Amino acid sequence: MMFTIVIILIVVLILTAVAINAVQQHKNKVESEKRAELGKLKTIIDETDDLLAAMEHLPVTNHMHVILLRRIVNALKQSLNYTTNKDTKSRIRDTQQQIDSINVEENNNLESRFNLPDNEKLIIALLQGIKRIRIILRSENHKGKIDPKLFVEQDRMLDRYQLKVNIETIKRRVHASLQSKMLGSARQYLEKGLAALKAQKVQDEYVTTTLAELTSQLNNIHQNMRDANAADTAKRVEESKDELDELFAPKKKW
Repeated sequence: MMFTIVIILIVVLILTAVAINAVQQHKNKVESEKRAELGKLKTIIDETDDLLAAMEHLPVTNHMHVILLRRIVNALKQSLNYTTNKDTKSRIRDTQQQIDSINVEENNNLESRFNLPDNEKLIIALLQGIKRIRIILRSENHKGKIDPKLFVEQDRMLDRYQLKVNIETIKRRVHASLQSKMLGSARQYLEKGLAALKAQKVQDEYVTTTLAELTSQLNNIHQNMRDANAADTAKRVEESKDELDELFAPKKKW
C-alpha cells in the first residue's frame, strides 16, 4: 500500500513539474512575442520620426505629414496592448493634437521650394528618404488607411521629386564631365537621363523642357565627337602622306 502511495506521489510530482515547465515555456514565449512586437512598433515610430525630421529638405504636402503622424499614433496605440506607459499615452495625445492642428488643404507651391542639395551624400540620403516614404505610403494604402485618390496624388508627387533628383544630379555630372573633356562619360549620363524622361507617363513642362535641353546637349556632344574623329583621321592621313613623301623623295647625293 505504501509503495503504491509513493508511486502515485512520484507521478503527481512529475506531472506537476511537467505542467509548471509547460506554463513557464508558454509564459516565456508570450514575453518573447511581446518584446518582438514592441520592437517592431518602436522601429516604426523611430523610422517615421526620422522621415519627418528629414522633410525639411523635402517639401511634401500637409496630407503626407498627417499620414506619417497617424502612422506614429497607430503604432503607439498598438504598443498599449503590450505595456502600460504614461509617456506613451501622453505622446498619443500630443501627436493627435498636432494632427488636428494641420490644415491639409494648405500647400503653397511646394515644387518651387524643392532644391537639390550640393553634397553628394545628402543627395543619396534624400533619394533614400523619398523611396522610404513611398514604401510607407503604399503600405498604408494597402492597409486601407488612405483614400485611393489621395494615395495616387501623393505617390505621383514623390515620383516627380525622385525624377527631379535623378535628372538634376545627371545634369551636374554632365557638366563636370564636359569640364573635364570626358565626352564619353557625358554622353552616357545624357542617354541615361533621356531614357528616364521618355519613360515618364506624364510629359509635363518640366519633362518636355528638360528633354529638349538634354537632347541638344547630346547632339552637340555627338557633333564634337564626330569633329574630333574627323580631325584625328585627317591628322593620321597627313602623317601617312608625310611618310610616303619622305619614302619616295629623291635621294640626296652626298
